[in-house]
Amino acid sequence: MTEGLLYVLSQPRDGDEAGFHDWYDNEHGPARLALPGVHRGHRYRAADGEAPSWLAWYDLDLDVLQTPGYRRLREERSARETAVMSALETLDRRVYALRDDRGTPSAAPPPLLVARAMTIEPAREPDFHAWYAEEHIPTLHALPGWRRTRRYVLVDGRAPRFLALHEIDDPGVFATDAYRAATSTPWRAEIMRAVTAEERRTFAYHSTFRTSGTPANAQ
Repeated sequence: MTEGLLYVLSQPRDGDEAGFHDWYDNEHGPARLALPGVHRGHRYRAADGEAPSWLAWYDLDLDVLQTPGYRRLREERSARETAVMSALETLDRRVYALRDDRGTPSAAPPPLLVARAMTIEPAREPDFHAWYAEEHIPTLHALPGWRRTRRYVLVDGRAPRFLALHEIDDPGVFATDAYRAATSTPWRAEIMRAVTAEERRTFAYHSTFRTSGTPANAQ
């Protein structure tokens, strides 16, 4: 089975934000986590001041998205789910297939995520992947608290083609000379000239879905 990522950005309209969180934490997320093939799910809030303000992401087998159980969740929504989703200002759903995974998985969800998405000129894609594998990821993973980097390719949704999902312990790493050096190399500058679309978001941990009851470690 192909490992994948369901990545959903959302923004409630001004008003019933408490109802939005209650629906997400106690109905929407747990229903997906209960499906065989959905391994874990977490919610994160924006740490960069940008909108959409909320990210839900699920590690899963991509095949689960084609099962009758998953289709029922999308096609037979409860009255509450229909009402909440119709009132969202933004709902941006993306599906990715895993390309590579570097670092050490942890039982605990990462405190901070950096989601870096880019589209590269097709002819430069081999160079782009080589830069990530040979320079960028090894340099970042030498920094204290840089846990893991998973790279994905977009399967469904409107977004840049490649996503790097970085798991980090402490945002203080961004203020270090070592980080600035890691992100200002000549090879990186060359690659960035071939980027045709990009997105960078930073998110802080909010909660972990469970199949029932209050989400774990809600913050």
